[in-house]
Amino acid sequence: MLVFNPMVHKHTKWIVRVVALLLPLIIVIPLVSQTVFAQTTTYTIRDGEKVVIYSSNETNPADVLEDIGIVLGTEDSFTTTAGDGVTEIIVQRNQKVNLLYCGKKMVVDTYGESLESLLNRLGLTTNYGTQEVSLPLDTMTYDGMEVTITQYLEVQQTYTREIPYEVSYCYDPTLPEGEEKVLVSGKSGQVSVTAAVSYKNAEEQSRTILSETVLEEVVNEIVLVGTGEKVGATGTVAIGDGVIVTAEGEILTYSRTDTFKTTAYTHTDAGCDMTTATGTTVRIGTVAVDPTVIPYGTRMFIVAEDGSYIYGIATAEDCGGGVKGKHIDLYMPTTEECFAYGVRSSTIYFLN
Repeated sequence: MLVFNPMVHKHTKWIVRVVALLLPLIIVIPLVSQTVFAQTTTYTIRDGEKVVIYSSNETNPADVLEDIGIVLGTEDSFTTTAGDGVTEIIVQRNQKVNLLYCGKKMVVDTYGESLESLLNRLGLTTNYGTQEVSLPLDTMTYDGMEVTITQYLEVQQTYTREIPYEVSYCYDPTLPEGEEKVLVSGKSGQVSVTAAVSYKNAEEQSRTILSETVLEEVVNEIVLVGTGEKVGATGTVAIGDGVIVTAEGEILTYSRTDTFKTTAYTHTDAGCDMTTATGTTVRIGTVAVDPTVIPYGTRMFIVAEDGSYIYGIATAEDCGGGVKGKHIDLYMPTTEECFAYGVRSSTIYFLN
């Protein structure tokens, strides 16, 4: 016989109600959990000028790039920036920029920047001189870019320059033939030079001398060469290339030579007195010239062309009515000396 227990019936109804309440929660919780863990993110991908907007539940940017077919090279990279529900992925492509900097070639890496930024980053800008860049500084870099940078610089330099001495050889008939004797030892001079120097890429382009100051005078070397006989000299006077050594040992230098007719005059000749045309007093060494040919004040060394007579050092101080063109009148103290001299062809050494 089935007996109805009111307490059992009441307990069963309570269980049914609880199950009815929990069942929806048991179904909803997994769905909500699945929704949370599968949240979708919107990505904005920038690869140079290419822009892609892509939604994905991927959380690894590298996987996102792979999903949309963007392949990175070994030297490429990317950066990410998170926003309000949107993540920006910026692909940075490695660029090789070819620089010709001051004549030197170099290849530099960049991921895209202005040319000015690149040069600043590499320390290739200067605060001196003038820099010439083949492209505008605001040009954005790109792979394979060719850039030439030329540096111009102007500086003032002060330095010491050596002046080498020259060697002059004089024939000396008093020395055995072929024998040499140093009369004056040579010594190099020193000059302080200030110059303006311009450079292009560290290579000197021009040099302009602004000033020179002699620190030490040059002394040219004079060497006597023996001839064993009178060669190019009379008595003990030695005459060499640009140099004359007198019998007294005085060293004279000359710049050029010429051949003139020479005669002689004295202060007692008609129209002559003790005062020259230039106001000096006549003496041995005073000569009359044509001032249109030899200016007054010119110093000379006069030797007969055949070596028979040495008049020596002379100065152009006088003139005469009969002295015209290449004619020189040599002063002598007496009429007898003038007649003895007569007319000769002489070599004139114009002294420095």
